[in-house]
Amino acid sequence: MIGKEIDRLIKIVAKLPSLGPRSSRRIVLQLLKKKESSMLPLIEALTAVAQNVKTCEICGNYDTISPCSICCSDKKDNALLCVVQDVSDLWAMEKVSLFKGKYHVLGGVLSALDGIAPEDLNIEGLLHRIRKQEIKEVVLALPATVDGQITTHYLLSKLKETEVKVTTLAQGIPMGAELDYMDEGTLQLAFNSRKLL
Repeated sequence: MIGKEIDRLIKIVAKLPSLGPRSSRRIVLQLLKKKESSMLPLIEALTAVAQNVKTCEICGNYDTISPCSICCSDKKDNALLCVVQDVSDLWAMEKVSLFKGKYHVLGGVLSALDGIAPEDLNIEGLLHRIRKQEIKEVVLALPATVDGQITTHYLLSKLKETEVKVTTLAQGIPMGAELDYMDEGTLQLAFNSRKLL
């Protein structure tokens, strides 16, 4: 029999993405075994983030300051703007340090099934930034899903009213992949995105 406080912690941890009850029990057990070196520093870090985290008023990133450190950076190109679905996508792009511009987080993609309409996303904020800032290129880095493609087309129709250059990330078959393992959508994108050699 597990105490109610421990059981509650297991249930909270199980709500995190990619974790189920078994993984949650293992994590909680590990934290309990290493209370001083793991649990207490985790509690301190979670408390600090909960008290200090802000959503950037410009791009939608999470940081302890607003505007965030990316928006404030003078090392980033103000003329380049990458539009992403979520903060996790922004963090993934920053981790590989390939993009030298700034970002705009939509907060999702259009989805009829989930009831997500244009007004539910940060599209007006994007258009406002393009009108007010000297942005020359917008890179649409949205997922290669049906909803991602619908969102891309919607944004393209809105951005046609501006003079900004709009590009998208290349999509298709990843390096080293075999065709018989690809799903229909990936193969179709690869064929539709083919280029002249």
